[in-house]
Amino acid sequence: MKFDRFLFAAGALFGAAGVALSAAATHGGSANVATAANFLLFHAPALIALSLVVAGRRILHIGAAILLVAALLFSGDLLAREFLGQRLFPFAAPVGGTGMILGWLMLAVGGVVARRD
Repeated sequence: MKFDRFLFAAGALFGAAGVALSAAATHGGSANVATAANFLLFHAPALIALSLVVAGRRILHIGAAILLVAALLFSGDLLAREFLGQRLFPFAAPVGGTGMILGWLMLAVGGVVARRD
């Protein structure tokens, strides 16, 4: 599967999971569930939009991949705490949060300097 299609599908899955988790948070979930839902919903349209522009732009590919993995780490750790009673691994949420910042910064740079490879 090409990376742009993968990004599109991941964005759509982020959106679906974000809506489901928002509903769960509304019906008795914790702040961790609500936060994970929000981050998935914030990044879903970004991933879908990126899927339309990453072709041939290596720096945008890398930034999008970092953003995808980092959002999964951050949200996954919050959800693991809620539903499994333990973290994914020590510092998973901070690593994910830092990764999201780095991913967005890489996309900002890529938006300015990216050329088709």
